Amino acid sequence: MNMTSNTSAANGTALITGASSGIGAVYADRLARRGYDLVLVARDQQRLAALADKLATEAGVKVEVLQADLTVKADLLRIEQRLRSDASLSLLVNNAGNAVVGPLLTADIDKVEAMLQLNVVAPTRLAAAAAANFAARKTGTIVNIASVVAYAPGNVSGSYSATKAFALNFTQAMQEEFGPQGVRVQAVLPGATRTEIWERGGLSVDNLPASMVMEVGEMVDAALAGLDSGEAITIPALESLADWQAMETARKALGPNLSTSRSASRYRRAA
Repeated sequence: MNMTSNTSAANGTALITGASSGIGAVYADRLARRGYDLVLVARDQQRLAALADKLATEAGVKVEVLQADLTVKADLLRIEQRLRSDASLSLLVNNAGNAVVGPLLTADIDKVEAMLQLNVVAPTRLAAAAAANFAARKTGTIVNIASVVAYAPGNVSGSYSATKAFALNFTQAMQEEFGPQGVRVQAVLPGATRTEIWERGGLSVDNLPASMVMEVGEMVDAALAGLDSGEAITIPALESLADWQAMETARKALGPNLSTSRSASRYRRAA
């Protein structure tokens, strides 16, 4: 489905996964108003169509809907091929995701596997496809939506936290690999945000203190402000940039000591 305007967007086209609601839908709104044409990807065709109609009318941009379930290999490959081959694409927002909450011991392991497919495998393949396209043209941006639980493995669930730690680590590696080729890569680490992922995971965001929960519009606006200012990692709720810089400095300081020819002295018995 295409919702067509009279002109092509000056900023190119943004492809957004998980675009039918929540963070993805707000990214679609904000990017349309910045002058991007859109390719909206999600499972819910009806919601996508309604959003496409709205944005095409209000922002005057081209909006295409691609119904896809990224846990289904054929659907994933279809979106991957689009990212690899479409020269009009200039931005990927890797947003689609799911959460399985609670202890691993009692979790439905099939649901955990599906979460890994959606949160890890799909964004990895899509980012790789987009990066190849963008690097060939020496321009383009990839935004990977991670989470602050990347730093809090005991919160929500260990398996979900691990998928977001992967997103962060993967983004940092992509920054090093593709930055010199003209490709920007940003990781966004929201805290608790008022979206449907809570209900889908069997929780209520209203059970959290109101002071912890950010509205999705404010979160996305902060993420885009971070992107505008050149941030590689954006944590919308983090007031002190110095806290982040101190952590990164400490992490990098570990580097020379992580791989040596001898084990640490504390692991060697005295002769």
